[in-house]
Amino acid sequence: MRVQPRRGRVRACAFGLVPVALIVAVAWRATSEPVPVVQVHRTLAAYVRLPGGPPALAWPGEGQAAVDVQDITGATASAGASTPAPIASVAKVMTAYLTLLAHPLDPGQQGFALTITPADVAEERERVALDQSVVPVRAGEHITERQALEALLLPSANNIAALLARHAGGGTAFVARMNATARRLGMSSTRYTDPSGFTATTVSTATDQLKLAHAAMSLPAFAEIVAERSVALPVAGRVGNYNTLIGSGGYVGIKTGSDDAAGGCLMFAKRAVVAGRAVTVLGVVLGQRGGALVAAALLSAQRLGDSVVAALRVQTALPAGTRVLALSAADGRRTVAASTGALRALGWGGMKLAVEVSIAKSGRHVSAGERLATVSLDSTGAVATSAVAVHALAGPSLGWRLSHLL
Repeated sequence: MRVQPRRGRVRACAFGLVPVALIVAVAWRATSEPVPVVQVHRTLAAYVRLPGGPPALAWPGEGQAAVDVQDITGATASAGASTPAPIASVAKVMTAYLTLLAHPLDPGQQGFALTITPADVAEERERVALDQSVVPVRAGEHITERQALEALLLPSANNIAALLARHAGGGTAFVARMNATARRLGMSSTRYTDPSGFTATTVSTATDQLKLAHAAMSLPAFAEIVAERSVALPVAGRVGNYNTLIGSGGYVGIKTGSDDAAGGCLMFAKRAVVAGRAVTVLGVVLGQRGGALVAAALLSAQRLGDSVVAALRVQTALPAGTRVLALSAADGRRTVAASTGALRALGWGGMKLAVEVSIAKSGRHVSAGERLATVSLDSTGAVATSAVAVHALAGPSLGWRLSHLL
């Protein structure tokens, strides 16, 4: 018998091991090669609407009006004409706002002091002869900034509006600042021609004045003053607030206005608690003429403000189980992430709410029930829930890995 040389056997064995080694190497490469992460896409719309139709607010039957609920995005509405109209003494809100921007007041502070001159006394008498709203002053009298603002905003003193404008650098320059500030606040339909609103050429709209209401009420000193029912002034003594809604029904301001050109006007603020949440309703009514002008404005504003609070409800904006995300693995398998809880919001029917979705970092596989995002109705995350994967997405199969080696 002929024996095969050992060298040939070794060579044959080596050749036989090559396929095995190659298979092992390929398998190791396939299982160790990184694969793409799971792709995550938002499918939830950027906005949702509360169910139901718009509220039946008690809009005035004449003039124009606008309302807004602070801190509830989308709770804004308006009705009536949108053309600029005279606003009478509501213009004094801008005068007070500019004064406080230049000279802020902290609680208990009186601010700068003004000394009444004989010319100021003469001007007061001239304004009385024209049947303007004034507070009496005396030459040599000292009046603080806070007292001046109280006289301006409660008994609506035109002579004090002019006094504050002169203190700020002169009537013409002050009116220019009023208009520049209106532009900055987005009040594109507003034109001021005097600091008191006595001239009929000082015009605005309810929606424009609502923007000013937001800005002015953000100043604590302003909000404190307009909520006063009466104040004591050096010469005039105790004077009352023309806004007789103050102190009842949650009304805390803001400013009346009335004359033949403007009719009855009121910028108002009302505080209430709805479903355990404190809210503030801001509103403006212009051009009310149903009887005594100020009384007509007060009645229209009260009906409107009360109807806004009555229309607010806590409703489900986003039901539990709403699809939020679509997920796809590298091998084409798919699943979704859905909200785990309902999102409820305070508002009225049809109100549009922005939905924030904060997506967590995506991995190469997803477990069923894994939290993938936070869903909220505002950027603060105060009303939020989670979105979790409905089904698992494991890593790609070995076959898929082998087919994607090259």
